[in-house]
Amino acid sequence: MKKVYFLSTCDTCKRIIKDLAIGDEFEYQDIKKDPLTESQLDEMKQMAGSYESLFSRVARKYKELGMKDKQLSENDYRSYILSEYTFLKRPVFIIEENIYIGNSKKTIEQIKGVI
Repeated sequence: MKKVYFLSTCDTCKRIIKDLAIGDEFEYQDIKKDPLTESQLDEMKQMAGSYESLFSRVARKYKELGMKDKQLSENDYRSYILSEYTFLKRPVFIIEENIYIGNSKKTIEQIKGVI
């Protein structure tokens, strides 16, 4: 399976997808228009090891809700991601049995090495 979860209004997501030139070989899911399902998030967690690794701490809502001072559990991370698409660290690429989360240079280089 080759799939990318992204946000169509996110310039960083658009730039990464364009730079990788992945075209039609990937299934695309815009998480704003087509929200994550519980089973999709649970599958990502299984691949990533935790919900926390999928959680974005740079989301505006994270700061607005004063979450940096809170101790969040795995269930909290899961609930927040399911309730608000901006809490998913993006883009998320699933390539066969591997998951690549976020937009760091290291992550993008790893993706380039397998596509």
